[in-house]
Amino acid sequence: MPHALIAVGTGQYADPWHPYEATGAAVATILRDDGWTVDIDDDVDRALTRLGDVDLLVVSAGDPWRNPGDGPDAAITPPAAATEGLHAALERGIGILALHSATASLRDYPAYRAAIGGEWRPGTSWHPPPRPARVAVAASPPLVAGLDEIAATDELYSDLIVDTDLEVLVAHELGGTRHPLVWVREAPARAVVSAFGHDARAYDSPDVQRLIRQSADWAGRRARG
Repeated sequence: MPHALIAVGTGQYADPWHPYEATGAAVATILRDDGWTVDIDDDVDRALTRLGDVDLLVVSAGDPWRNPGDGPDAAITPPAAATEGLHAALERGIGILALHSATASLRDYPAYRAAIGGEWRPGTSWHPPPRPARVAVAASPPLVAGLDEIAATDELYSDLIVDTDLEVLVAHELGGTRHPLVWVREAPARAVVSAFGHDARAYDSPDVQRLIRQSADWAGRRARG
C-alpha cells in the first residue's frame, strides 16, 4: 500500500483562521478510503525527519513567520535533521501535495518552495471571503480526468506568486485577471499545489475529494493494478 504522511500545522505553523487538525483529518480519510496508509504528524519539522519510507508528503500547515516565538526579530532556524530529511526525500523523488495555506508554509526550507513552484506572498496575495464557487478546470491531464470544474465552498486565493515553468490546471477569474489555484511541477519531484481547502467544508466537495485522490496518485507515482 502506498504511504502518505500529513504534516499538520500546530505551534508556529498554526494560525487563527485554519482548522488544520480538521482539514488534515479530512484529507487522511479521503486517502485511507482510497487505499493509502496514512500517518499524521502535528509537528511539521519532525515530519520532515520521517520521510524515509513515505511516498507522498501532504502539507496542511500555515506560515511559521507569523509566529516568530521570542519576538518579531527572533530568527527561526529549522532543525538540521528536518532540512536533511526533506532534501533526501526530494532527491529520491517523493511526491508533495501542498494544500491551501501550505503555499505560505515551510518558509525556512528553500527546497520546499523550489519544489512547489509558488507561494502566498504577504502584502500581495489575498482572497475574497469563503463562498460557494464553481471554477473551471483549464487543462486535461490524467490528474484532473473527469473534472470539468471544481465546485466547493472555499476561499479563492488570488495573486499568488507562481513560477512560469509549471502547468496551471485550475484558475479563477477575478477583476479580469486569471488567478492560479491548482498547478503541478515535475522537478525536483512531482508536486501538486491545490489552493482549495480552507476548512472542512471544502473537503465535503466530491470534486475536491476527486482532485485529492488523483493528485495523490500522480504525485506519489501510485500504480494501480
